[in-house]
Amino acid sequence: MSCYMYISASGEDKILIYTVDLQTGKIQPHGEVAVPNRPANMAFDPAQQFMYVGRKKEISSYRRNLKTGELSLIGTISVEYQPDLIFTDQKGRFLLSSYWADGKVSVHKIGADGIVVAPPVQWLDTAKGVHFVHTDPSNRFVFVPCTISFDNANAIFQFKFDEVTGRLTPNMPDRVKSEKGAGPRHLCFHPRLDTLYCSNEEGNSVTSYRFDTSAGTLSAFQTVSTLPDGYQGKSACSDIQISPSGKSLYVANRGHNSIACFSADTVTGRLISLGQVPAESSMRSLSLDPEGNFLYAAGLDSGKLMSFRVNRDTGELKPLETYTVGKGPWWILITKSGS
Repeated sequence: MSCYMYISASGEDKILIYTVDLQTGKIQPHGEVAVPNRPANMAFDPAQQFMYVGRKKEISSYRRNLKTGELSLIGTISVEYQPDLIFTDQKGRFLLSSYWADGKVSVHKIGADGIVVAPPVQWLDTAKGVHFVHTDPSNRFVFVPCTISFDNANAIFQFKFDEVTGRLTPNMPDRVKSEKGAGPRHLCFHPRLDTLYCSNEEGNSVTSYRFDTSAGTLSAFQTVSTLPDGYQGKSACSDIQISPSGKSLYVANRGHNSIACFSADTVTGRLISLGQVPAESSMRSLSLDPEGNFLYAAGLDSGKLMSFRVNRDTGELKPLETYTVGKGPWWILITKSGS
């Protein structure tokens, strides 16, 4: 079965399409799509039939050919602000997006044809620095981390989510505060445990949270540095990814220019650092292949993509190849083809 990789080349106004060899991890160019106005973040619907792309004050909808991997533009809407991260809910009925500079979160309906609909169902004020928005696996709750590590931000906002109407209402409490100076940025749920992990942009760390599936609230139980002991240079975390098995977790370090590797206890969810692997500068996105055998990291400044083989027993990474992929690679998505 073939596998496709999509990279938003923001500096070239393109989405690049590659095939991925699931045995070797090698990628090959497969095509490209012109996307004006600086394509940045991308998201699939749960069935991966549609792709959504955040652009300068726009969100575009694409239909994906499951066999060939090709993309066809089917709609574009205007939004008031520059979207930072976009994700669909677990049913693919709504698109949620965050707006870092403006401190907003929006929810848009997705039509039966896969097209994002305007106007939005809801605009919400949160706090400047919100950088991520995601539903929990049950589709009943939404979490929004805020990277600004001062005042009333420096927290993960907690919402209840109505999957019928798409509306968000603040949970009680409405946020879980992070450690001083943390600046939570990106989230991922453990695939089997009631555990959530958050990369802390300013704190250069990852925090593990217990997830109360009934109340929809988080409680921190561990924070681990993503940097080596004694490192004094500037750095900031960005993306976080967990393997399909839930045994290993990876966080991008921008500044130290590395990928922090962790093993995750399959019973407690606690993390153990495996150290750091050198990588490209200014990584915004990491992506594992669907089987968790390979990890890919794009350097926004270098225009290069690095591939790594994942040791599925230990979680350690082995560098494989480096590819030149275009100017300003922002986001990476990987998916298997359909039958």
